[in-house]
Amino acid sequence: MTVRTVLHMLSPRPQVSPFDLNMAVDAGFDVVFPHANVALDQVYSLTQDIIFSRGPQGVKKTAIFIGGRDIGLALDMLEAVKRAMVPPFQVSVLADPSGAFTTATALVAAVEKQLREKHQLELKDCRVVVFGGTGPVGISTGVIASLAGADVTLVDHLSLDTAMQAAEQYGRRCGCSLKGTFASSGASKAWLVQRADVIFNTTKAGIQVLDREILEDARRLKVVGDVNAVPPAGIEGVKLKAMGAPLLTAPNSPGAVSVGPLAVGNIKYQLQNAMLRDLLQAEEPVYFDFHEAFIRARRLV
Repeated sequence: MTVRTVLHMLSPRPQVSPFDLNMAVDAGFDVVFPHANVALDQVYSLTQDIIFSRGPQGVKKTAIFIGGRDIGLALDMLEAVKRAMVPPFQVSVLADPSGAFTTATALVAAVEKQLREKHQLELKDCRVVVFGGTGPVGISTGVIASLAGADVTLVDHLSLDTAMQAAEQYGRRCGCSLKGTFASSGASKAWLVQRADVIFNTTKAGIQVLDREILEDARRLKVVGDVNAVPPAGIEGVKLKAMGAPLLTAPNSPGAVSVGPLAVGNIKYQLQNAMLRDLLQAEEPVYFDFHEAFIRARRLV
């Protein structure tokens, strides 16, 4: 009897992301089971149902994906899955809530490459500002950049408390240093832009966060990266497929270049696809989160 490949997709939200379901099918899994509304205290028993039902050979054809939108909860669920494993009944796991880990690692790796090629700098040499910094992609971006050595500030649109809480929580949890602030006016954004070497935009699609007038205040800007593919561009002047194109809307930072959302998305797609496929190819069980994603993203760019 042929043993089919199976992926169980766990999400604490009311539905499993259709994006992730499509990715799983494209990665080649024979059967994909979505599990919605999964609470953290249910993960242990669900995992043991998954591993004990297929036998030692079947578990080699079985994997788990953890989604949702809360990256802290996703990391907690990953730990709960790992605790539930009983050798030799072990499966591989990928955590990628809201696609945040693969999107953020693709974004940071692409910007890091442009820093090196265009400015001969590393992230550790740079002051980084993350607009949309309290969402899942923004927090992940900030954590990854900070772990690479950057001086990182997470920016919330409305709330200083929200930004500072996110910076403290994820800095402590992930072993990095993050700052938090808010910027709701053009003047407050311009103040941050003046001080930034690198700007990441991870805000909601279809909202322009930085226009030409604000960008004219940039004096030391090296690279910007934008994940907003829905018009208008989150950062004015960033083209969809840009990978190192000059940012002409920042005339007082003449060497500034940009990385666009479709360039980031192409890396993200390749990354998530490869990591899903590799869940079934490892000789021993693997547990993938943003750490492994960043290692791979750096190779892809």
